[in-house]
Amino acid sequence: MDILSLSAVELAAKIREKEVTVKEAVEAVFTQIALREESLNCYVTLDKEDALKQAEEVQKKIDNGEFTGFLAGVPVAIKDNMCIEGMRTTCCSKMLENFIPTYSSEVVLNLKRAGAIIIGKTNMDEFAMGSTTETSAFGETKNPWNEKHVPGGSSGGSAAAVAAEECFFALGSDTGGSIRQPTSFCGVVGMKPTYGTVSRYGLVAYGSSLDQIGPITKNVEDCAAVMEIIATHDTKDSTSVNRKDTDFTSALIEDVKGIKIGIPRDYFGEGLDSEVKEAVLAAAKALEKKGAVIEEFDLSFVDYAIPAYYTIACAEASSNLERFDGVKYGYRTEAYEGLHNMYKKTRSEGFGAEVKRRIMLGAFVLSSGYYDAYYLKALRTKALIKKAFDEAFEKYDVILSPVAPTTAPELGKSLSDPLKMYLGDIYTISANLAGLPGISIPCGVDKKGLPIGLQLIGDCFQEKKLIQTAYTYEKIRGKFPKPAQIVKGGEK
Repeated sequence: MDILSLSAVELAAKIREKEVTVKEAVEAVFTQIALREESLNCYVTLDKEDALKQAEEVQKKIDNGEFTGFLAGVPVAIKDNMCIEGMRTTCCSKMLENFIPTYSSEVVLNLKRAGAIIIGKTNMDEFAMGSTTETSAFGETKNPWNEKHVPGGSSGGSAAAVAAEECFFALGSDTGGSIRQPTSFCGVVGMKPTYGTVSRYGLVAYGSSLDQIGPITKNVEDCAAVMEIIATHDTKDSTSVNRKDTDFTSALIEDVKGIKIGIPRDYFGEGLDSEVKEAVLAAAKALEKKGAVIEEFDLSFVDYAIPAYYTIACAEASSNLERFDGVKYGYRTEAYEGLHNMYKKTRSEGFGAEVKRRIMLGAFVLSSGYYDAYYLKALRTKALIKKAFDEAFEKYDVILSPVAPTTAPELGKSLSDPLKMYLGDIYTISANLAGLPGISIPCGVDKKGLPIGLQLIGDCFQEKKLIQTAYTYEKIRGKFPKPAQIVKGGEK
């Protein structure tokens, strides 16, 4: 049996049926990591010894009937901006390169309570700022489909690890598309839940009003199963919502009859690659044949989403990253004269170029004289974008769009033009500004052999509609191909 080809839910079932042991699953993952990790660089920290110890404990609890859930015994990777007690958490920055938390994030605790095996921390853009996983202080991650291309970001390590079968599922965080875009580039499934559905306790903040943790999985069934485990109310997070409708696996129904799907004309204009456009519209046609009602409409304020998002996100980032000053924890410069010089040198040496760019932009829009002109205007725009979505969801159950304007760009091409990199977030950031759920699912491959992603956006707390629509499309589409390197067992 090829353990690695199993989905997370399938693996958990095989473990319960005693066809596979938890130890075998963990060892299969670490064998694949040994084969692929040197070239892909998906992980920042790995702990095989602890993973095998966890495997032994979890196996006992499965055998005595204590663990019976979807994910018991399944190896999972965690993005390196979520704290795990005793495991290095760096946010892929020199600023936190030796930081070891004394507590675990709520999502990690939820996974452990479900019997999932934490194997390590994945690479990411520094402090989640970037769309390519090239701003990491620990080197870039490469796309398993083609190592000359980026895996997307900022959750690129998590998406690449799932695509390369270096774990069975992973967690990422999404501030402006950081789960959906890399999953689109890597040919896997990723969901950004409604804001407040998953606890942010223990997540190192980038933009607090926009950040949301979500699953990165091989298929929609796994996505629903992971969502069911991680969506819990948490009194330690003041933005956490106490939801009663978190039985997401109940939405795994192959039926879209009568579901109204809106396609924003604004998302299919200039700048969208023709192959991406064709694949996404073909997916819409496939859903229409299954009984969905497809209609085009105009979604206003699209042109204002990017400036509003980067104004708000950078303002919040400049405030959140103020704590990294070399005093309490993290990196501190070796040679300095006085307190202010220590602050300046520590932050200059500890942060990378992209993080410094966003801190400066955020500090500027919050400064006296510019606060009203930029930050307040961005907040008003955010409210108008939410209103436009509210009006759209009066007519439609789901909004269908591309995830990104193109497939994965080549390594080194995006960082040379930061503005172009920011514009690549055009289809994903509105969901964060409005606090809406969104899911990315593979819908095709371009002529370069790179995956194309389809995005479905729902109204607040309507993840089940997204899961049902995505699951139905996945069944219509059939099995999605794997990167060629995996098919050949790690050989190029």
